[in-house]
Amino acid sequence: MGIEEKLPSGVLLTTVEGVAGYMRKASFWPATFGLACCAIEMMTTGGPKYDLARFGMEVFRASPRQADLMIVAGRVSQKMAPVLRQIYDQMPNPKWVLAMGVCASSGGMFNNYAIVQGVDHVVPVDMYLPGCPPRPEMLIDAILKLHDQVQHAKLGSHREAEIVEQEAAALKGLPTSNMMGQLR
Repeated sequence: MGIEEKLPSGVLLTTVEGVAGYMRKASFWPATFGLACCAIEMMTTGGPKYDLARFGMEVFRASPRQADLMIVAGRVSQKMAPVLRQIYDQMPNPKWVLAMGVCASSGGMFNNYAIVQGVDHVVPVDMYLPGCPPRPEMLIDAILKLHDQVQHAKLGSHREAEIVEQEAAALKGLPTSNMMGQLR
């Protein structure tokens, strides 16, 4: 049973946001930034066992000008942070960043002056993937969740209104200096 049986007289109605979101999510081209052990798991994801090509991501791009998803895999040193930012700035819009592993997300066990304590200090991060190192299945799950975010993202003036709402909600939130977490 194909789609032609489901649609009366071959007519399909949708929105421009729906079509654009579907096209964007179905054509991610990742730029890799593998810095440590997480990069091995990322390379495994592109291999035949996990087959990232199912999602249109079979070729990891060496040039940032051809990529729209940056996967930061591993710890980022203070010396490497400007290079990471330069590559991010060279990527065309729209672009997304996935922080792979606990070192990219929060500095991991390397709590010292030489390691950036989270790649979100250098570039804006859209998806965090925990683990040390995270398994290829986890990376695929994070990519599929990012696909869902991208497909349902607003465009144009709707996007601007959504950003204003998110910023207003963030400003109403409790400052991190007042959060107690596990220390109560």
